[in-house]
Amino acid sequence: MITWKVEQMDRQASDGLVTTVHWRVTEQDDDYVASAYGSVGLERGDDFIAYDLLTETQVIAWVKEKIEADTIEANLSAEIAAKKNPVMLTGTPW
Repeated sequence: MITWKVEQMDRQASDGLVTTVHWRVTEQDDDYVASAYGSVGLERGDDFIAYDLLTETQVIAWVKEKIEADTIEANLSAEIAAKKNPVMLTGTPW
């Protein structure tokens, strides 16, 4: 399952305009976990929403519009697959 989360937001003190969103996306499949973290800058737009009225769902939608969310999710899935089926192993035979 892939989960997106807003870790932190930076905003202007004067009007609450969110300028930076720090996000994390995590995929978990049984005991296997992969995650990515990043930040994205935002600018004032026609869809300005007062800080107190923001929802995590809305902010995540803004983040996904600015980044290549599908590519990030695909990379996490590939990382999980590689963990499940490693091509290199370590250890000793005794």
